[in-house]
Amino acid sequence: MTIRILVAGIGNIFLGDDGFGSEVIRRASSALCNPDFPGATVTVVDYGIRGMHLAYDLLEDWDALVLVDALPDRGAPGLLHVFEADHETLTPTAGLEAHSIDPAAVIGTLRALGGTPPRTIVVGCEVADIGEGMALSEPVAASVTDAVTAIEDVLSRLRAPVTAREG
Repeated sequence: MTIRILVAGIGNIFLGDDGFGSEVIRRASSALCNPDFPGATVTVVDYGIRGMHLAYDLLEDWDALVLVDALPDRGAPGLLHVFEADHETLTPTAGLEAHSIDPAAVIGTLRALGGTPPRTIVVGCEVADIGEGMALSEPVAASVTDAVTAIEDVLSRLRAPVTAREG
C-alpha cells in the first residue's frame, strides 16, 4: 500500500522571514521527490500565498500533509518546531480565502468546499523579521537546511507504518 503525502510550503516571499516555507521547498524539492521514500508518493509544492490553490489540492485523497511555514516569534528566532496540527482547535475562518497564507484559513476553506483535512504535520520556524524585503534573516536562513532534514524525518515516520505492514 502506497500512501500519498503532500509537502506544502506556504508564505509570502516579499515579507522577509514569512518566505521561510517557500525557501525550504526550493531547497528540498529535488531531495524529497525521489524514490528514497518507498511506500509513499511524495508531492512537493511551493504554494506561496495561494491558500485557495492549496485548499483545492487538499480535496484530493491525501494521507498526510506536511506544512512548511513561518511561525510567530516566541523569543527564539530560527528555532524549528515540528508538531502535529490539531484541526479541531483551529479557529474557523469565515468564507473563502483566495490569497490567504494562514493555515486556519486554508483548512476553513477546505471545509467550506466539503473536504476534510488529512493528518497534518507542521515544520515551522520562528521568525525574526517579517517586514518588507525578499531575504530571510540570518537565524531563519540558518534553519533552512535543518528544516529539510526535519521534513525527511517526518516523511520517514509517516511511511514507517506502511513499510512495517508490507515487510
